[in-house]
Amino acid sequence: MHTKRLANLLGAASLAVTEELVGGAVAAAQLSTSQATALVVLRGQSGLSVTELGRRTGLQQSACTRMVDSLQSRGLIERRRGIGKWTNIHLTDDGRRAAEDILRARGDTLLNVVAKLDEVDQTALCQALENLLTRLYEEVRSADRICRMCDRDACTPDDVSCPVGAAERADRHDGAPAN
Repeated sequence: MHTKRLANLLGAASLAVTEELVGGAVAAAQLSTSQATALVVLRGQSGLSVTELGRRTGLQQSACTRMVDSLQSRGLIERRRGIGKWTNIHLTDDGRRAAEDILRARGDTLLNVVAKLDEVDQTALCQALENLLTRLYEEVRSADRICRMCDRDACTPDDVSCPVGAAERADRHDGAPAN
């Protein structure tokens, strides 16, 4: 096995798929990648603080605050007073629709990519990605971070377990603190 070649092929495929996603799902919403990610994250768990939203989107708090300001000015999110000084971020109806549009466009783009493979290759790729995601979780230790743009319903059809979620549950069962 030529590991360097495999790594290079993975990099090329990752970049090509990312460009398809950014050019499709994100561009259609007329949002930055971070803004689109924030809407999808909030669709999955509304009411996060700016700090937690920043952690899940990979933004520093100051950058996340600016992003939240921008999304609020577009009417996609709203700030609500929480406990004490905390402010929680919630999607508006327009924000929820935008998040659903982003996930739908993302899913369509990824289905088009996967359709380029026959069923045998799709099965092999699925197994390889499940294994890779499990091992990536072992390094990152944050399912929220890894799965921030996931369509959770698409990941777990017919009671199939998400590999990242399974790794996180095993991690917690073993006593490791969750991030």
